[in-house]
Amino acid sequence: MIYLDNAATTYPKPARVVEAFRRSAHLYGANPGRGGYEMSMKTSLKIYSVRKKLAELFNADEPEKVIFTSNCTDALNIAIRGFAKDSSHVLTSRLEHNSVMRPLEHLKKSGRIVYDCASPGENDDKTVENFRALLSKRTSLIVCTYASNVFGDILPIRRIGLLAKEHSIPFVVDAAQAAGILNIDMEKDNVSCLCLPGHKGLYGPMGPGAMILCGDFVPKPLTYGGTGTFSKLLDQPEEPPESFESGTLNVPGIISLGEGVEFVRSVGIKTMRYRENRLIEYLYSSLREMDQVKLYNEFDGSRRVPVLSLNIGDLPCEQVSDLLGREKIAVRGGFHCNPSAHKHYGTYDSGTVRVSVSHFNCKKDIDFLLNSIKKIAKRQII
Repeated sequence: MIYLDNAATTYPKPARVVEAFRRSAHLYGANPGRGGYEMSMKTSLKIYSVRKKLAELFNADEPEKVIFTSNCTDALNIAIRGFAKDSSHVLTSRLEHNSVMRPLEHLKKSGRIVYDCASPGENDDKTVENFRALLSKRTSLIVCTYASNVFGDILPIRRIGLLAKEHSIPFVVDAAQAAGILNIDMEKDNVSCLCLPGHKGLYGPMGPGAMILCGDFVPKPLTYGGTGTFSKLLDQPEEPPESFESGTLNVPGIISLGEGVEFVRSVGIKTMRYRENRLIEYLYSSLREMDQVKLYNEFDGSRRVPVLSLNIGDLPCEQVSDLLGREKIAVRGGFHCNPSAHKHYGTYDSGTVRVSVSHFNCKKDIDFLLNSIKKIAKRQII
């Protein structure tokens, strides 16, 4: 199988990640922070080491501000619902995944907030201007994606973060398509809260995500329960990470995620991004020559992550995805949990076929895909 659905989940995983998952059940089988015996303490130290790796990778304040969640969606829900103030205004973008839009819509229909969506402009200046124009005195939160999961657009996060900083507003960033793919510096980017999955650009297993805090803003927790600390008190601990991590952590997943981070650091984010961009640039330039193929933006590796959306003639995107699947090519056809981006790009009625690469893809994979797309366009595959 040629796997080109890496924007959903990277595959395959590095050998060190798979091995770490296997070994963790034997070496780290006790609850972290729940006992004073050797295995429990050893597990706690191992979990802390992963917090430290993530804090260093994204330049967060301290490891204790790395909070493990069940996935990126969980992290975004905690951040959005924990930061948004009643009777306030929230600002987001028109490229947001449903992991952002559905919590906002729920809060809106519950009568807690109103929100506006800023359009990405033809350049960064226009995008920032669009965000600034929608700010109001009632704005209590800015939340937006770092990069679109459908069309790859990279938003000017540092400048949007500066806008939030100027107005003393927390800034939450959805890094689902950016963590491990783009260099993220939470302090320089003025990011208050970074939400990320472990199973995409960080090459970890499905399961663990993280909410990383930086600065003075701290959201309210959504879940209350046992943390292994202050057990005689009925009030939730106030300090992170314990205030957000009730219940048993996904120890094997977190330890394996740590190995994914090490893999990314060993190869280098710059090296990985350059290689992946080259593959998408080659795909884009080849598809541009095919009359039956519809493309929706020019691929520019400085402005987009390595994701490309397309359609073939009047064929439904789901049918194209199915036909490619019969050729043993894994892509994703549909709306990618992001109707907002499809409305912005005019593909709300059709959806798209999304191709996304990882460090483990090569030019032969793209050549095979191109050959299959040619056959579909000529109706040689039905």
